[in-house]
Amino acid sequence: MKRLQLALLAMMIAGSAAAQGLDSLGLRKAPPASKADMAMSFAPIVKAAAPAVVNVYASQKQSKARNPFEGDPFFERFFGGLAQPERARQSVGSGVLVAKDGIVITNHHVIEGMSEIKVALSDRREFEAEVKLRDPKTDLAVLHIKSSENFPFLDFGDSDKLEVGDLVLAIGNPFGVGQTVTQGIVSALARTQVGVADYQFFIQTDAAINPGNSGGALVDMQGRVIGINTAIFSKSGGSHGIGFAIPVNMVRAVMESARTGGGIVRRPWFGASLQPVTAELAETLSLARPIGALVAGVVAGGPAEQAGIKRLDVITAVDGVEIDDPDGFGYRFATKQLGGAVKLTLLRAGKKQDVSLKLIAAPETPPRSPVTIKGNSPFQGMTVLNISPAVKEELSISGIESGVVVGDIEAGSAAEQVGFQKGDVIIALNGQRIEETAALDKATKGRTYLWRVTFNRGGQTFTSAFGG
Repeated sequence: MKRLQLALLAMMIAGSAAAQGLDSLGLRKAPPASKADMAMSFAPIVKAAAPAVVNVYASQKQSKARNPFEGDPFFERFFGGLAQPERARQSVGSGVLVAKDGIVITNHHVIEGMSEIKVALSDRREFEAEVKLRDPKTDLAVLHIKSSENFPFLDFGDSDKLEVGDLVLAIGNPFGVGQTVTQGIVSALARTQVGVADYQFFIQTDAAINPGNSGGALVDMQGRVIGINTAIFSKSGGSHGIGFAIPVNMVRAVMESARTGGGIVRRPWFGASLQPVTAELAETLSLARPIGALVAGVVAGGPAEQAGIKRLDVITAVDGVEIDDPDGFGYRFATKQLGGAVKLTLLRAGKKQDVSLKLIAAPETPPRSPVTIKGNSPFQGMTVLNISPAVKEELSISGIESGVVVGDIEAGSAAEQVGFQKGDVIIALNGQRIEETAALDKATKGRTYLWRVTFNRGGQTFTSAFGG
């Protein structure tokens, strides 16, 4: 009886599949006429998509380590030159051609800190590439192949139309063995708390993704790229069936900035800080369940204040799309184009209302006026910027209104060696307040036996002393 029930169930499933016409997945509507007809293959999709997926090889030459006996006549006479050769840091990943003029999307962590980049096509040809844009906030980078020829490329899909259960292919260069294709489904959407970028909103897939797949394509059954593979959840370093991809709608926004933003990603400025709605907060706010993002603070004069948003409002939707937490809001808001307005749905004192918020970029007032500190001081090699709303958004700093922020640090510099980090805010030096980059530059030109530095890191203020 049980076997008969299983057989009837199988027949019902097969009949339903035929009735629904699953030819979009490569299945035939008519019953298979032969053994060959029973074989389903992703080969046509791979054949169309694979030429646009590339291998990315990045390297950076490091200064040679000095041998302690270098220059000693005795040792050089008997052992020859003792200078050690330059070493090179190397990185291997994947990338996706998204335009015929050689625009490649990859992960920022694949090319981070690298100065020499090569792109290898599936036909084994190699080209030098230049970095058009680095965006660590999304873990994306945009490269341009140095060639005038036309390249194969993938069209963008629409990641907002993905559903759990959709079939997908992951194409990349796992472990540097060469181009590889794996198949799976979309396991989950809107995954947050992955911890690999500031914008936490990922497509989860069980298509095998391994080290080296980073920057490769997640492709739908129409051969369109719908995500950039970026991370795996693994205790061993290999695939455990949980991989994460950056939705292509975020990629589209970053690529547009690469073409028009002068090397800087220009995103809409919200002008308010958010926090998750916990079960305890939901009860306090008289919400039926934890949902949305709670407004924790509003910047005076910013777009949120101008739209009438207030502290303790709970934002529940962006242009009609529900959001579960601040990460969901951040993704939906960051993928909006500058100009025009966005409709935000919020709850205030338990009542639902809509507000319209202008989509404008954060102002760069005062100008960032970058200065790279030189000379003999603990600050040597750091580039500092004046603090403006734009710089605060770019470097994800909050709660600081004065000082100068570290925008970059040269590898091997004194600033790196003493432990300064990108995003540190220098508040005072030897008791003198630092209000602009020129002031720090001037203060470091003097000679002193002790440098007392007050700085803020991650919202906490420290004072440290360094020898002169």
